Amino acid sequence: MPELPEVETVRRGLEPSMAGGRIARAEVNRPDLRWPFPERMAERLTGAEVLRLRRRSKYILADLDTSETLLIHLGMSGRMTVSGDPLGQFVHDHPAAQKHDHVVFHMENGARVTFNDPRRFGAMDLMATGTEETHPLLAKLGPEPLGNGFSEDHLVAALKSRNTPIKTALLDQHVVAGLGNIYVCEVLFRAGIHPARKAARISEARIAALVPIIRAVLAEAIEAGGSSLKDFRQADGELGYFQHSFRVYGREGDPCVTPDCASVVKRITQSGRSSFFCPSCQR
Repeated sequence: MPELPEVETVRRGLEPSMAGGRIARAEVNRPDLRWPFPERMAERLTGAEVLRLRRRSKYILADLDTSETLLIHLGMSGRMTVSGDPLGQFVHDHPAAQKHDHVVFHMENGARVTFNDPRRFGAMDLMATGTEETHPLLAKLGPEPLGNGFSEDHLVAALKSRNTPIKTALLDQHVVAGLGNIYVCEVLFRAGIHPARKAARISEARIAALVPIIRAVLAEAIEAGGSSLKDFRQADGELGYFQHSFRVYGREGDPCVTPDCASVVKRITQSGRSSFFCPSCQR
């Protein structure tokens, strides 16, 4: 499932074609994805101007001039791609319609934004603008890791009484929003913390030190266009490239990248997810 860097990459890719543009026609080709679409979604979107595109955790939010906000979640296999952009960012022509093109935005500027989702775990919803913090999918999310609300004090307070593994604690979206399995593995390697270590038993100094590491890993991943493992593509259809910079994720049995470390990367399963780590560098 796309994590924060992938969703932010898509948001930035959509922005030139959508932000400030008008949806000439919204095409909705099925009644639902993971959940039913809102009533009259195509009608409510057609003719609306997209005032701005935002991101909250792993969700894209499009504020419209109709006083509604469109929520978009890519799910496990969802892609949003742009074609026919007259601004010159995307030079390819509109492709032929595909089987899983479930929602298509025909922009007034000539661009076409297509939401394709073979597995249909994605979602779209409409809400009154300004009410997103009460939306069921957003209401209980923690602070954004790249925002001012995410601080050393916040993370220390959130984890000081957690008797769960640090890997599990950082994946809790109530603690920090948008982190997923890939980036938590990479963060813990850089921090030298074993993923199975109990959060409450890690010193406050080491917990506080996670904050700049989290920000650095996410910023690097966004700069690289996210990570493409299976389904993820950028808005122009290109792959992300951060997977080429993984230090532990998906590298079970490979030598540790730390100079003079003789260990190999190990994998354990935590809460049904794979955790990758170096047994020598992470304690």
